[in-house]
Amino acid sequence: MADRSHGGLWRWIAVGAGVVVCAAVLAGSTTGSSAAVGVRLRVLQLNLCNSGIESCYTGHSVARAAAVIGSVGPNLVTLNEVCRDDVSNLERVLSEGARDRDVVSAFQPAADRRTAAAYQCRNGQPYGIGLLARFPSLDDGYSIHAGIYPIQDTSDPEERAWLCLDTSEVVACTTHLASTKPTVALAQCRYLLDTAIPTVPGRGRAVPTMLSGDLNLKPQHIPDIRSCLPSGYVQSNDGGRQYIVVSADLRISSRATISMNKTTDHPGLLGTLTATR
Repeated sequence: MADRSHGGLWRWIAVGAGVVVCAAVLAGSTTGSSAAVGVRLRVLQLNLCNSGIESCYTGHSVARAAAVIGSVGPNLVTLNEVCRDDVSNLERVLSEGARDRDVVSAFQPAADRRTAAAYQCRNGQPYGIGLLARFPSLDDGYSIHAGIYPIQDTSDPEERAWLCLDTSEVVACTTHLASTKPTVALAQCRYLLDTAIPTVPGRGRAVPTMLSGDLNLKPQHIPDIRSCLPSGYVQSNDGGRQYIVVSADLRISSRATISMNKTTDHPGLLGTLTATR
């Protein structure tokens, strides 16, 4: 990988003793080795089960997500199982703490095999995955890339999707892989990391890459997520099915799980990323 300066990305939040990972102050949180010095980029993964269709739906997960975002102050939020307006509503929450930073949001619906259109929440909105990011500046521009996997479980009407934000400093992605068959989830993981993401940086440069989402692959089970990771990539997880995956030029320096107070069937997963050089 090319030797580049990542100064813009790694100044997203201040460095110093006053910077604290806030997950520990949230009710029910469990934290990893969250250090106060050297924090660079905080990534929050949330599966909100907000389609209104599944048994895990409570109608309160978006409000809980807003409270978590407000308390933790992440730089990047990846969202699974959300309706389109959920992304817009949570973007406003992230913007409240942005001050001099710009906030970007993106949404990608899953596809519905039965209708050849977007999969829908019970309220009629498109259903899928989302991404929120805070930047000190968008002067260098950014682009959104997304798609539907060519590999799907044909017995499931929901066709899974992927979504990436490409900036001059980082490629940040999210996905919600197949829940019905682990072998399909593994094939989708391989497609995303081996085929889809490598085509995202289209300007002839290598950049740090991160992925967070509900990958529906259990740690230390067969199939194992490690078999779909490119060389040098590492992962951290919530002990269940949610992961943060980073390329070799990034390090996951801490992780924490955050209680969602039974508003959804997944905890929040918070990771702190630093550059390895």
